[in-house]
Amino acid sequence: MPFTVYILFSKSTQKYYTGSTQDLENRLLEHNSGETKSIKHGIPWEVVWKTLLPSRAEVMQLETKIKKRGAKRFLEDLSQGT
Repeated sequence: MPFTVYILFSKSTQKYYTGSTQDLENRLLEHNSGETKSIKHGIPWEVVWKTLLPSRAEVMQLETKIKKRGAKRFLEDLSQGT
């Protein structure tokens, strides 16, 4: 089963959240039900970007890269093709 790296956005807080999972649909439900305490104040969260990768190692590497760069800047880089 492939892994997903995803970026969520909250309109209410204007913040991004980066994570990874093997079941994005279920994970989004968990985030939006308040089960993830660290981001419950941003409900509702929406997926603004995602990608599938074959291994956990690749997912962890990309997730770390996004978190170091910042999700907003990562998305800006993608839109500018850099």
